[in-house]
Order: sequence, then C-alpha cells, then structure tokens
Amino acid sequence: MRTGPAPLVIAILACPEAGASALYGMFDLLASAGQDGEPSVKGTPAAGPLRPRILSRDGEPTTMAHGVRLTPDGSFADFPDPDLVCIPELVVPQDLGRLGGLLGDEVDWLRRGYAQGATLAAAGSGAVLLAEAGLLDGQPATTHWTCCERMQKRYPRVRLQSQKALVVAGEGQRLVMSGGGATWMDMALLLIARLLDVDAAMRVARLNLIDWRGVGRQPFASSGHARQQDDALIGQVQAWIAQHYDVPRPVAAMAAHSGLPERSFERRFHKATGMTPLEYVHTLRLEQARQQLETSAWPIEAIAGGCGYGDAGYFSRLFARRMGLTPSQYRRRFGALQQVPAP
Repeated sequence: MRTGPAPLVIAILACPEAGASALYGMFDLLASAGQDGEPSVKGTPAAGPLRPRILSRDGEPTTMAHGVRLTPDGSFADFPDPDLVCIPELVVPQDLGRLGGLLGDEVDWLRRGYAQGATLAAAGSGAVLLAEAGLLDGQPATTHWTCCERMQKRYPRVRLQSQKALVVAGEGQRLVMSGGGATWMDMALLLIARLLDVDAAMRVARLNLIDWRGVGRQPFASSGHARQQDDALIGQVQAWIAQHYDVPRPVAAMAAHSGLPERSFERRFHKATGMTPLEYVHTLRLEQARQQLETSAWPIEAIAGGCGYGDAGYFSRLFARRMGLTPSQYRRRFGALQQVPAP
C-alpha cells in the first residue's frame, strides 16, 4: 500500500503504433484513483496520489494509430527511472519481427526499466513489446486474440495463456498483461489496488461503472498489499501466504516457511511490512471474502471456511469491524454490482 504525500509518477508509453482509447483511458483511471470524494461528479478537479505522464522516445508531438494527434508530457530521458510503465494497445505489423526496427528505442527503454525494478503493464497487443524485449521468456502471458498465433510463432519460449484476461508474471510479479478489448480497464484497477488499496480500485470501478464480472477479482486478493522489495525473505513469505492464507495456524506456517524462529520472524515481518503477520493474513483473507461476497451466492459459512475461518460467527464479527458492514450487508450493497445479465 502506498503511503506518504508525494505523488507516484506513472509512465504511459506513446508511439505511432499506440491506440488512443487504452492510452487515454488508463490515464484517466489512474489519475482519478485515490482522490477524496468524487471530483468528476462534484465538478471539483483535484490531483490524486497517482500522477500518470505520457512519454515518447523524444517527447515531440506525434500521430498515433487512426490519426489521433498527441503531444506527450515528456521523453524517456525526462523520466529515466519510472516505477511503473503502462503500454497501451498497439497496431502491430503482420510480421512481428519488424517491431525491433520500428520500436527499438521503446523496447530498450522497457528492458532497462524492468532491470531497474520497474513494473511493466501491457494492454492487449502491447505485450508483444515485452516479448520483443525478452522479458516473457519462460513466463506466462496473454495478449490480444488477433496476435496469439503470430506471437507464439515469433516467441516460442513465451507460455501464452490466451484464454486469460489478466496475467501477472515475472520477478516480483512485475509483469502485468491484459487480453484484448476493454480488459485494460481491469488491468488499471489491478494496478490501482497494488499502488493504493482495493478500496481505491473499487471506488474507481463504481464511479466508471466497470463490471468486474467477466474477469473476477481473484488477482486483487493477492495484490491488495504489494510485496515489499527491501527484505527478499519476507517478500517470499508474502508470495507464499497469498496462495496459502487458509492454512491452520498461519503465523506458525509462515515462520516455518521462512526458516526463522517464530518470534524472530514476527519482528522481521513487522519491520518490513508495518503489519504483524496475523494482521496481514486477516487482510488477505478478508479481501478474498469480499471478492466472494461480491461475485458468488455461496453461503457465508462456506465463504468463512474457505478463507480459513472455522467459526463463521468470528468471521462475521471480524469482517464487520474491518469493513463497517456485516457480510450479509456487504453482499446486499455490493453484490448487486455483479448482477448484470450475461449476453
């Protein structure tokens, strides 16, 4: 979760092959996240904690795909060390091998940024740039359906999962990809959940009437609290518990996974994350419970058990303390967001 007053600058890649809808759409969603109130409704503009900036190789005005004219906020040299780079949909050539010549500077910039610790998020066909940079070798990936066959042929080491709308991969889960169409919106929400928190992502989704039903919010359960990078051992434990949050005696299990004595582990975990191990586990469990309350009709007892709470009454009290609503109240209020008839 991001703390502190300084805004986080996010680079959005612009180039002649970029599509305008995803580029400007990601800009708007990221810029609106974390603002107090709903300025777009109240008519009061305000700067949020995320500061997207549109960058190109030289910072000069350019014409994007379909003739859209764009003036970037700067060049790659103006922001040499971005924390996050978003790649919009691209109009890619039939021969993907031509990308190295067309967008060589962009590929090199992405490769350097990732090596320096940046997260790279690609919408649809934008994932082809990650593959061209060699960042997807041996990694799961997704892309726009029209690129799947060509991408698999050009980059055979990529483990393409074309049926998935969202894929998170790479060291530290720093490669994020969405499929085609409007799934870039789900990717933007995932990034907001990582950089701020899940509540901020939910507010943006409600404000823009984004339906998560087709993708599901499972990725948010493990990403609502991004893994910290300063202590690699604790980061590994965070990744492990994100997949095993329902184990009995989770703190002891986390300590055993770390190889440290339990008291030493608890001190080290709190120093690295600002949370006790048990608080962290409760956060993961309750985020998963929220996802299930929003998207399923499962009984509350079943949700509690699936999230690691054998006592449904204790789960309900804990949920109410954290969320301000009982599980039943939460489902009635937010489950309606998912009740959109399927086509």
